[in-house]
Amino acid sequence: MKKNFIRVVKLAFVTASALAFMNCGDSVVDAVDGALGGLSSSSVVGEPVIDPVTGEPMVDPVTGEIIYTNPESSAAMDPTDDPITGEENGDVGGEGEVVPPTGDTPAEGGDTPAEGGDVPAEGDVPTDNNPSDVVTSSDSEGGVTEPASSTSESAPESSSAVVQEAPKGIFLANDTDENKDYMEVEYFTNTGDNGGAILAYPKRLSETQKHGVVLWGPGGGSSPSQYEGIIRRLASHGFVVIATSESPDGTGRGKPALDWLEKKNNTPGDPLYQKLDMTKVGASGHSMGGLQSEEMLINDDRVITAVLNNSGDMAHVDGTKVPATKTFAIVYGEGGMERPNAEADYGNPGVKAPACLIKMTGGAVGANPECQNGECGWGHGSGPWGGMAATVSWMRWHLGGEDFRKADFVGTSGAYINGPIVGGPGNWKGQCKNF
Repeated sequence: MKKNFIRVVKLAFVTASALAFMNCGDSVVDAVDGALGGLSSSSVVGEPVIDPVTGEPMVDPVTGEIIYTNPESSAAMDPTDDPITGEENGDVGGEGEVVPPTGDTPAEGGDTPAEGGDVPAEGDVPTDNNPSDVVTSSDSEGGVTEPASSTSESAPESSSAVVQEAPKGIFLANDTDENKDYMEVEYFTNTGDNGGAILAYPKRLSETQKHGVVLWGPGGGSSPSQYEGIIRRLASHGFVVIATSESPDGTGRGKPALDWLEKKNNTPGDPLYQKLDMTKVGASGHSMGGLQSEEMLINDDRVITAVLNNSGDMAHVDGTKVPATKTFAIVYGEGGMERPNAEADYGNPGVKAPACLIKMTGGAVGANPECQNGECGWGHGSGPWGGMAATVSWMRWHLGGEDFRKADFVGTSGAYINGPIVGGPGNWKGQCKNF
């Protein structure tokens, strides 16, 4: 009798569930009521259920109606079978309760795991409000985030557990030779500050890393278009370059140019939107543009390093104003008119910032009508053309974090200490301090 009653109750709820899903227009209560009442209706196929003790038909204790069997659904089903799947559902417990096999029930309040998956043991699932539940480990194939567990057995691996570590630092061309151009470049003229500047950057901007910025200043009385070679070289290595329209001895063009670029970086829909790392800004330039670079380094917190090409403070004191947290280099020619200022600005004992003085020597005799201290050859125009590689390498080091380049500048032997000038005659002769 008890087993038959269990079978009927289970059948009623299965039927109720089916009707509830099939008839979305009716309420769930109506569907359940209809299903329960249907057990005693004439539409159910079967015989009255006989009480084995009294020999009389069994009566539903709720409705008072005779209970019928349904041979199409219940006759072939054992009382311990799952009413939905028909599969064995465990042992019959006390008071008619069907007890499922141990371990098949999801944790209280949880959802049933996906087909084929296991339910993690209690304590294995990290919670949103407890970051300590997640621990990160790494191996030869990268970092993997795994759930913390109170047991010795870890949770099953999942594709969603693999964490791709974002690249560090700014984007740079994979190829590292500063004497070569690499990526294709977007090149815009008559833009930026007062419409006379040049903007250049890689055609394919990075989707995963931001780009460093280089502010370029042309020489006094010259146009930024005269420096297309070094502007394109820097951009081809991954930098976004803004060249000012003029190079006054100060920040009158440099600050507006960086402000303009920063606005583009914060304007949705702009090609440079969120592409720039405005904490990784370098300044460089030629002659008066070199003085602009030095002033920007001193007065603009965004600029963290500078390369002065054929330049140096005429009062020989600006090098002492550069904060010790920033860096600068001066690239100059052996026979250039800038030589005395370059050497005196760097040589001032009050300079506290890490700095390098890099001379280009061995230029073609007679090529430079200006001679300084008996030396001729590389003159006032040497840095941005024959010596542009030094600026590119310096920016990759100080903006891009390529620390291996330090050996090219600092020490007793390196590319810009005593190495050859690639593509031109002679050698570099460099010295550094405060590193």
